Amino acid sequence: MESTFDLIVLGAGSGGLAAAKRAARHGAKVAIVEGDRVGGTCVIRGCVPKKLLVYGAQARHQLNDAPAYGLTLGSVESSVAELFRRVRAEVDRLNHLHLGFLEKAGVARIDGWGRFLSDQCIGIATERGGPIQRELSAAHYLVAVGGRPVRPDIPGIEHTWISDDMFNLEQLPKEVVVVGAGFIACEFACILRGLGVEVTQVVRGSGLLRGFDRELADAVLEGLREQGIHVLLERTVSAVSGQPGDLTVQMSDGLALPCGGVLMATGRRPWLEGLGLDAAGVAVEQGRINVDADSRTSVAHIYAVGDVTDRVNLTPVAIDEGRAFADSTFGTRPRQVNHDLLASAVFSDPELATVGLSEEAAIDRHGVDGVVIHRARFRSMSRALPATGPRCLLKLVVETSTDRVIGCHMVGEHAAEIIQMAAIAVGMGATKADFDRTMALHPSVSEEFVTMG
Repeated sequence: MESTFDLIVLGAGSGGLAAAKRAARHGAKVAIVEGDRVGGTCVIRGCVPKKLLVYGAQARHQLNDAPAYGLTLGSVESSVAELFRRVRAEVDRLNHLHLGFLEKAGVARIDGWGRFLSDQCIGIATERGGPIQRELSAAHYLVAVGGRPVRPDIPGIEHTWISDDMFNLEQLPKEVVVVGAGFIACEFACILRGLGVEVTQVVRGSGLLRGFDRELADAVLEGLREQGIHVLLERTVSAVSGQPGDLTVQMSDGLALPCGGVLMATGRRPWLEGLGLDAAGVAVEQGRINVDADSRTSVAHIYAVGDVTDRVNLTPVAIDEGRAFADSTFGTRPRQVNHDLLASAVFSDPELATVGLSEEAAIDRHGVDGVVIHRARFRSMSRALPATGPRCLLKLVVETSTDRVIGCHMVGEHAAEIIQMAAIAVGMGATKADFDRTMALHPSVSEEFVTMG
């Protein structure tokens, strides 16, 4: 096999795959190095299997609603093991698809763990940090190895799960403690609750989903509690004791929580260990790789995209960063990624989605008098007959001086699907008058965005 390339990509996740295929399309000779399965966090142990589990939890909710629509159901057999088996099978299918995409694109796949030996050469090992088996060189390098979950340093932490572990479970215990307030913690709390598990969510701060619009985060908190998730605010876990399946979580306030499992969803960080970045002279600051607007590191021919840069840690962002790098380096139309206007979603129950500035961020930027807030809060028609479930919250943040919609937010069913389309309008600079001129599609949840007073 050849050992010299135009581009070597470290990491076959979303950003690395996108960059490798786009660069090959531009005619570059490309190799991608990966010691794990191809697909990265999103496909193997993140967005995709998680969303499948969300659908599994929602199916149970729909069965519970059936009597409200005149349906009488007999006994329903439930197998969590079968659900997880099917999710893993779908991940396997996607993994094989990505392998085929690389082959079709003409990208050489190097099995193993890559690390820099100098700024001009990388070594390949069969184990991360192990002895070098072969050496490769390239005119350009791209680091796209992503991030990893982190656990707090407390006694008994070895008894806990991280999000990666959740997809390998065969059965679920009756009670689980979820530690964290971010989107991973909220999503898994809802998945577990939807699958019949008693869930306690432990949150260090005074609310959920730091960085999102506060009113929307509070609406999610209300929805979590309404479905029976016990959310404990302003608490921390000081220790975990016992054996797998029979654990006790010791809280900072002295409370002891017995449970069958503990999920530590307390954050992620770039996975830089063992990459040899110091040998290449690549600058690292506060645990992340420093890059400029073109994703270039401190070494001119070495680039980085995705979670290793800790800019905006979202799959579509990593993909666009990878493609922008390839277009700029090997194509004829250089471009940069706009990180300022990004849609994002939390697939909790209720679902949250958002694009643009939160109310708090808008006020910080434009002042209290520089922003007008429009909102609608109601129970959707889909919940009318069951007469249960969380209320929807739709919210527009409008700049007073221009009438431009600078934030569009939603908590409720299909929020991500709705906000994805709203993001087009917000990105184009639509005004509140533009929204008002849009004819409502009735009856729908999203019509409230164009009928707010």
